[in-house]
Amino acid sequence: MVTNRTGHYELPATYKNDCLSYSFLFNYKNPGELFMKSDTAVPAKELPKTDPRVKLIAAKLKKENYQPDALIEILHTAQNAYGYLPKDVLAYITRALHLPPSRVYSTVTFYHFFSLKSKGEHTCLVCTGTACYVKGAQQILQAIEKETGIAPGKVSADNKLGVQVARCIGACGLAPAVVIDEEVQAKASPEEIIQKLNAKIGKI
Repeated sequence: MVTNRTGHYELPATYKNDCLSYSFLFNYKNPGELFMKSDTAVPAKELPKTDPRVKLIAAKLKKENYQPDALIEILHTAQNAYGYLPKDVLAYITRALHLPPSRVYSTVTFYHFFSLKSKGEHTCLVCTGTACYVKGAQQILQAIEKETGIAPGKVSADNKLGVQVARCIGACGLAPAVVIDEEVQAKASPEEIIQKLNAKIGKI
């Protein structure tokens, strides 16, 4: 923080213009290290607007009227949708709430239930929201565990695949929905998911 001529604190130039002129990157080899970049830094990657998880977070931001005090609730929504908190999602939330990255980062690292890392080299996230559950999410999870031996929330011994569940990814019209390495699989069947997992990572 710096002071202006009147003695009041103001945000540095990198926080101005609705916080769109800065970017920050997490060093995932050392999640405790936060890098602040200048105006000339490469901006954080834009999130795909068609991704139902992005729409879910956007709806939550709007519902909370973009209030910074709602940060924890919004982070919960994001983690429930992604299974963890990717750096680009954190950048998106940070810009939307007009918050310094340090505040978002300190919140994420303070609470043990937030995670900055995905579990596994490849991830399979199964939505278990009401629509997905009714249309077969549980059967998909059972098929994955039977085929791979990996229970929900666990990672294979070689760290190749992590299986996670989400309360809802905001894709009820695509139910049952599964996300494999950021690719949403709509109206998925157990057989389809097993086939895609085997094609991607081989037989476990």
